[in-house]
Amino acid sequence: MKIPIFQVDAFTNEQFKGNPAAVCPLNEWMQDDLMQKIAAENNLSETAFFVEKDDLYELRWFTPKGEVDLCGHATLASAYVICTYLDEKVENIKFQTKSGLLEVSKEGGLFTLSFPARAGEKCNTPEELIKGLGKAPKEVYKSRDYLAVFETEQDILDLELNMDELKKLDGFGVIVTAVGKEVDFVSRFFAPKAGIDEDPVTGSAHCTLVPYWKNRLNKDEFVALQLSERGGKLYCTDSGETVKIAGEAVSYLEGCIYI
Repeated sequence: MKIPIFQVDAFTNEQFKGNPAAVCPLNEWMQDDLMQKIAAENNLSETAFFVEKDDLYELRWFTPKGEVDLCGHATLASAYVICTYLDEKVENIKFQTKSGLLEVSKEGGLFTLSFPARAGEKCNTPEELIKGLGKAPKEVYKSRDYLAVFETEQDILDLELNMDELKKLDGFGVIVTAVGKEVDFVSRFFAPKAGIDEDPVTGSAHCTLVPYWKNRLNKDEFVALQLSERGGKLYCTDSGETVKIAGEAVSYLEGCIYI
């Protein structure tokens, strides 16, 4: 069996920046364990698989350790592959996923994802979170992930991380955030239980970040920066039940997997 594969750097317009995702268009679904083995072999934070069905695409995402219910950068990368390699005329794409129907629109080089909002509930600070980040945040919220809020951008950069402690938490991952110096807010994202110590740019984290910063800054539109080594910029809008997350993408690799 020969499976096409593309690697795309998402949330950037430069190669070697943003978040790399593998994308595998399929004619029909293959066994879950084979998709998981491919994702592990790729060893990227996410590998996306999609199958075209009627007027939409069924889409699934796998980390090296397991399937996830929502992923921003691999959705953006999938839309980029469809528009660049499969259907250059398409401007609106619908994906059926484990998180319901997701829509992506394309305008010029900018892709806008419409994702479900995931506002966090304020909670006590777990001791494992403090040990895992090396210092106590000023407040903590919980949705799918923990959201730890710090005072400054430098606090985010200076974290002394202990992934073994973060693995003990009951959430999927940990988002850390603070007000930005040159953007509205900055963040980092850690998901060691999923085989991702630090994710370069995390679209799904902004489903929780945007509702928080809407309440904090009393505005609906944001420019956000993820402070990973590769870095990535996101343009976000709070639309109530949905969060719009926009960014660019660039191709890195095109090839085939032989199974």
